[in-house]
Amino acid sequence: MVDVGDLRKGIFIVYQNDVYRVVEANKHFMGRGSGLIRTRLKNVRTGLIKEVSFSSGEKVKEADISFRKAQYLYNDSDHHHFMALDTYEQYSLPSDELEDEKNYLIENLEVDLVFFEATPISVQLPIVVELTVVETEPNFKGNTVSGGGKPATLETGLKTTVPFFVENGQKIRVDTRTGEYLERA
Repeated sequence: MVDVGDLRKGIFIVYQNDVYRVVEANKHFMGRGSGLIRTRLKNVRTGLIKEVSFSSGEKVKEADISFRKAQYLYNDSDHHHFMALDTYEQYSLPSDELEDEKNYLIENLEVDLVFFEATPISVQLPIVVELTVVETEPNFKGNTVSGGGKPATLETGLKTTVPFFVENGQKIRVDTRTGEYLERA
């Protein structure tokens, strides 16, 4: 059992006899009484999103999930395809199931496939991935010290802010939890 105060984005729980993935969790505290945890839960089987409010102190059951190392192969218009590294078995996940994750998937990337009852339901990404900058503004003198940044589009379509010295074609490391630039690769 998990305390609802510990719910975070990406956790899988059992709610009303169905498996849900926490899409969003916000804590709201009232003056004297207990707090309220407002969540957005996505049903793993149907894809429907439900807004649920829990009282502080309630407990929910964590879903019994397992992980398998896999390699990302490719995507077609509707699905992203993966291969398990231990059995070489191939699995596919619908593209709409991978909301934020598809911004970091590049060919041959090693990920963890998340399974519930022998069915893949999601992907757990590594914390840091290397992506190539496809489009960004050119650097100009005087900007190197200001400490700001400029917008950049990466090879997967992800848009992020990079330092002024980063140029088109360079590989950078990106944090998959926040989408922020970390360093040059």
